[in-house]
This record gives sequence, C-alpha cells and structure tokens, in this order.
Amino acid sequence: MKILGEPIFAKDAEGKLLSRIGTLFLKTPGLVTRKGVHAMQRMMWLSEINGMRRTEGLSPLSEEEEEEEIRQSVDLIFTSELVLVRPDPDRMDLAFAADEVLQTLVSKSRIRFLNTHSAKVRNALRARGENWRMSRAPISQEDMALLVERSKVALSGEPIYYYNSITGTRYITCGASAVLTDLSLESLREHLKETQVMLSRRNRMGYPELDLFPPATPIEIKQRIKAIDAENMSDAQLKNEIRMIDMEWRAWLPPELREESVENVEWRNAMCQVLTQGPNETIVKDGDLIQGISPEFFRQIEWLPGARVQDGEIIFDPIWEEFNRTRDPELAHICDFRARNIILNLSRVFGEIEYVNVGRIVTSLARDPIAGSRRGNVYIMQCKEVSASAARIFMFRFQKWGIAEHLDNGKDLLSAILEANDYSDYILDRRLMCRQLGMNLPNHVGFGQFTETYRGANQYRGTIVRTAYFVRSYVEGTASDKILPSRYRNPLFALKFAQLMGHAAAIDMIVGRRSSETGESLFDKNYEVIQCGSDGLPEKLVITDHTGSFVDYLSDFSDGIDSYAAVVRRRIKFVSDPASFAQQYVSSFEKTLADVQQKYRSRRRAFDCLFVNRPFDVAGSGAYRWAKVLERLEKCDPAAVAKSLFAAIGLT
Repeated sequence: MKILGEPIFAKDAEGKLLSRIGTLFLKTPGLVTRKGVHAMQRMMWLSEINGMRRTEGLSPLSEEEEEEEIRQSVDLIFTSELVLVRPDPDRMDLAFAADEVLQTLVSKSRIRFLNTHSAKVRNALRARGENWRMSRAPISQEDMALLVERSKVALSGEPIYYYNSITGTRYITCGASAVLTDLSLESLREHLKETQVMLSRRNRMGYPELDLFPPATPIEIKQRIKAIDAENMSDAQLKNEIRMIDMEWRAWLPPELREESVENVEWRNAMCQVLTQGPNETIVKDGDLIQGISPEFFRQIEWLPGARVQDGEIIFDPIWEEFNRTRDPELAHICDFRARNIILNLSRVFGEIEYVNVGRIVTSLARDPIAGSRRGNVYIMQCKEVSASAARIFMFRFQKWGIAEHLDNGKDLLSAILEANDYSDYILDRRLMCRQLGMNLPNHVGFGQFTETYRGANQYRGTIVRTAYFVRSYVEGTASDKILPSRYRNPLFALKFAQLMGHAAAIDMIVGRRSSETGESLFDKNYEVIQCGSDGLPEKLVITDHTGSFVDYLSDFSDGIDSYAAVVRRRIKFVSDPASFAQQYVSSFEKTLADVQQKYRSRRRAFDCLFVNRPFDVAGSGAYRWAKVLERLEKCDPAAVAKSLFAAIGLT
C-alpha cells in the first residue's frame, strides 16, 4: 500500500504530530497523510494515480473512475494515541474494510470509530462483538463522586460551576439559582453579570466557556438568562425573574435530574458524563450499548473483545490474533480468557447466535460495599440470537471457592477438586433452601464449567483445572439502595416500597444472609431489585443473588435487628409520614415471619426431610445449617421480633 506523507503517529522534534488527518483509499490501496483537509488529500491521491498511469503509458482516470476512487475512501483523524475512523453510517462495510487495513499499520486497540451517536454505527459495531471499542474505562462509584465534587469551581464568586478540564467548559445547573438568590443583592448582580458574559464566550479550543447542564437544556432558557437586564431591574424584579427561570428550567428537567447530589445516581452519572467528554468523542452511553440497563451500571462495565457468527462459524475479535502474536501486556488486560471461554460455552449451547459481547464488573455495585469482599468474578453478557428481535442480557458469577482458590490455600489437587465440587452443590442447595422459605429469586439459574490453567503459587502451577460459574438472566429494575430519595416523597410509593422491603427483610433474617468475610448484613446493599408497574409504583421485589445466605445460622434474631431497622432509618428524612412508613415496613415484616413459620409448621416433614441425602455435620454442613435455621424459625415469636424491630427504628 502506497503512503503519501508521514507514517501514522509520526512526530516532529518537539513531539507534535506531523499530521492530524488522513484519508484511506480502498479501490487503489493507499493512505494520504499530507497536510491539508480531506478534500485536498483526495485530490492529491487522484493526481498521484494519474501520474503513475502516465509513467505506465495509460490514459488518466475517467470521471467515473475518479468518483469510484473517492467513493471507496474513508476519512481518518489522528490523535497522539488513536486513529479515529469517521464512518458513513450507511457504508459501514467501507469503515470495517478500512479498519482491517489500519490493523496492518497500528494495533487494533488504537483504532476507534467516530459518529457513534448514530445508531447504525453502534449497531454495526455491536453486531461484531465490539462493544469494547465504544465504552469508557470503568471508574468506581466513589471516584465518580469525587470527580464531580472536585470539579466544582468558582470564577470571581461562589463555586457554582462544574468544570470539564478536557474541553475547558464550565457547566451551571438549575440548582445554582438557589445559591444565587441567597446571596446579597450586590453579589447576586455580580454573579449574574459573570454568568451572562461567560455564556456568550468560547475558549481558545472553540468550546463554550459556560454551558447549561444538562447540555440538552432548551436554548430558550439560556437566552432568557442572557436577556436579564439586571442593571435596570429593581431588586424584587430581579429575584422574581431568576425565580421564574428556575421554575421553567426545573419543570423541563427530567425528574431523575432534579435532585442535584452525588447520592442521586442518575444525576451523578449524567454530570460525570459531561465532565469527561472530550473532542472527537468515540464513546457512547451505557444505555446505548445495552438498552434498559440500570443506571447503577454506568461506567462499571469493562467491555472485552466479543465474537460474531458468520455463515455458521464463530469469529472471535481479531485482536486475539494480535495478542497471541505480540503478547502485549496492554492487550492481555482486555483479552480475557474467561470471557472467551464464556463465549465458547455459549456457542455450544445456543445454536443460532448472531453476536456476543462480554464485559466484566470490576467494582462492587453496592452503594456501601462490604469491606474485604471479593471482586472481579462477575461478568455481563449481551447475546443476540438470529431468530430473536433483541439481544438478551445474562449475568455470570464465578464460584467463590473453586479448585484454584483451594489450591491457593495449600490444598492438594484431589482435595481441591472434591471441595470445589461440594461447594457447587452447597451453592445450589442454598438456592433451593432460600426458595423453599419464600425468597423471590430469579426463576432460572444455570451452572457451567470450563477448563483453565492454574496460575497460583501452589506446586500444581500449570495444571489444567475446571472453573465453575453460575448464570442467570439480567433482572430489570432498580436496586433498593439506588432509588432516588425524591421518590419516597410520594406516600403511595413509600408505603408500597416499605411493604415489599419488610417482606424481603423477614426472609433475609430467616436465612441469615451475612458477608462471610465480615459478618455484616447484606440486606439493602444492591441485591434487592425493585420493579415498578405502569403507574410508577413498586410492584415486585426480586433478590438477584442469594449470596451470604445461611452464613448466620446460630445467632438469635435479635442480634441482627439493627441492620434491618437501618432500612427505615436511612429513609425517614425523605418520607412525608415516617410513622406510617415504619409501621408498614414492620407490619409486613411481622406478617411474613409469621406466615413462613406457619408454613413450616404445617408442612414440617417436607422441610425437615429436604436434605436427608446430604451430609449432616455440626461443623457447618449445608444440611446442618438448614436444620438450625428451621429450629430458630420454629422457636421465634414473630410479634416480639417485630416489636424489637420497631423499637430499633427509634421513632417516638
């Protein structure tokens, strides 16, 4: 392939790129990187071809041939790190052909696509198993909150702006009006003048000095702010005008963005999105990668190379070939063999796959994660079957104690295998126990295994061992700890929420769900998903995972009552009627505890004999834990436990 100009990423003595744009030609293979706009580069290429034809004694290209050369060309933009392909959404075949050519010149990991705002571009990349080329690097929820808080800046007055350090744009929110109206009238006028001036300026990079948040805010609101004649308005008129703009702005805002706080997951996500956007954006929102995904997954998925199926053949992302050839450590991070094995296993079960995208959840999604808990063993998969109208979403959780983990603890290979097998049974047995006691878990859970090389420090390093995982469908809804505080101001919402949570809390207490690392309660920490009906009110609560169940099987119910009372205490300040909210929660709790107790007493034999074929070991076998939990349930007084719960809530 002929190149006119400098190689991609070539720099001068000062380290600056020699060329920031390029045009790739596919009909007559070639790349032009000479300085100029893309139209000039096309003319350069046609001139070069005609020059070569003259030396060969051929006639120049015809007008039709020149048009075909131009039609089969693709615009490129170069940054210091990336080659950005600017695709025509209606000719993604050309963009992908250019992508393959570019991979012979630079690593695929350094090639991205522009125009990802177009659904055609996103869908084409997704169908190739390439979500990883459209997603941002994950960031923990704590770091997102810090990013937003630290971006708050002032100019000459109060820190009412949020600063994007990449573009230099500051953002002002609707909530700033509350800050301004609390200032002295002199300070208010100075701030307003500052805001009006900044809204009319652009910085040296061409970006607005100041913009409204969110950026989609109607232009009429910005124009109304700029039109305020503060110098000629009375104090009362000025404050009234700001109040009217605030009302108009707030009425336009989506409900989920009206509460300006990092505790509001949706507002935090939206602000984090605008604060990290840069020029030549190649990134899409999580909701555009997976429709209907909960906001809690924002920037929490690290997408990995996937696969597509063509003519019945599974085609893994070519970046695997690059990794196998180069063993580049940067590629090793995204070329995850577990993700590849998940895809292989899936292709052996499903017969008509169209594409698969796999990502790993790198941090806990809980608002208040358990210290010391294990992370990095949860994956998410987007799988589209040929006959299906939409992709399906699955969650994969790898077995916490597998063969490798037992080997890491110094076990011999046979013991590690046997104990890992027992633990697989124990996990599934606990799921049955929880369902028997009324826990609303996902209806279907699959179990799978694949082989991988043990890389630990045990003498068996290098041995091929089996790794087990559990898979379920993604549960739509909002985790209880991520629900917007403003939702509780609706009495109907609050009471229905309290009823569902009280019911779930009773079953959670019965099965003794606790962190095996710290003994902390896991209730109301990301596992309880609230699903709302068409009226927007809570309709159903699903427990996504029974992890931690039967960890606490010996202590009295009163020992853990405070963690269940905290469910109400942390929300009391948001509800309009705290007493009714607490009473609904406790009543639902008491009724459920009494109902499950009665269910056990009426069908005692069915419960007691459920695991007679399992080992009964007082050291803590599953069957023993089951027996102790039933014994505790039998002896409890639901009314007394509920009374203790209400007392722990602390309402007078």
